Amino acid sequence: MIRLLALVMLSSSVAFAQSSVPVPSSAPEAIPVPAVAPPSKALPPDPSGPSTVIGGEIRSVDPVRDQIALRVFGGSRTMKILYDERTQVYRNGQRISVLDLKPEDHASVETTLDGDNVFALRIHMLSELPQGECDGQVLSYNPRNSEMIVNSALSPQSVRIRVPAGTPVVRVGQPDFTAGQRGIDDLMRGSLVDVKFQPGVNGLGVAARIEVLATPGSTFVFSGDVSYLDVPGGQLVIVDPRDNRSYRFAFNAWQFTVARQLHQGSHVRVTASFDGSRYRADQITIE
Repeated sequence: MIRLLALVMLSSSVAFAQSSVPVPSSAPEAIPVPAVAPPSKALPPDPSGPSTVIGGEIRSVDPVRDQIALRVFGGSRTMKILYDERTQVYRNGQRISVLDLKPEDHASVETTLDGDNVFALRIHMLSELPQGECDGQVLSYNPRNSEMIVNSALSPQSVRIRVPAGTPVVRVGQPDFTAGQRGIDDLMRGSLVDVKFQPGVNGLGVAARIEVLATPGSTFVFSGDVSYLDVPGGQLVIVDPRDNRSYRFAFNAWQFTVARQLHQGSHVRVTASFDGSRYRADQITIE
């Protein structure tokens, strides 16, 4: 009896030992996580055109369409500005997420044109009211109330700006143009201006400095590569490397024998007059 009990206990011990041996799993081995995270998606370079600083008030943020609505100081309606991962956002100098933007925040937005869209390069949220900048064409200037109305390419509406007495109004650019400084008299209809201003009462901007880029009847000399050419339509666009701006010229092909030799990429020198609405080529030379 004792011998039989011992055999039973021995058999149970062997069975327990066999069942405790680990069985190889049929599941595949886990793949180790790489030490370096995969790179994020490649982003296109920032638009290379000139930038303009716009001061205003955030009205809304749309993270689905990646755009913000900004009420520009000096205007009553809002403008749409696009953003993406390249846009840098700061609040009082500290980097924040674009999703931290809130309606009624005061913003100073550095913008540029990306095709036909206005794109935000940098957005600075400030505790105090920000300065603004308006790059456009003078529609009117009334010396009685010192009010100027500017049509800006970056704004869907004209911008009203008060010009206090003593506001610097200076010509900038080519020496022949800057030599004819006229001050406040340069604020005529059709002049191209760059206005730096601060917000005033009733949404009216107050000019701090006005730079005059061109006045009707002034003459300029440009040099650069042809980026667009329409000989039958009399349209020519060149990029001047001195300021990295594109300039469009109207010309009559029959007046220029050199028009037959022009092509995209040609390096040209253009003498043109500004008539208040466009640059008209007076002379075109292939360099």
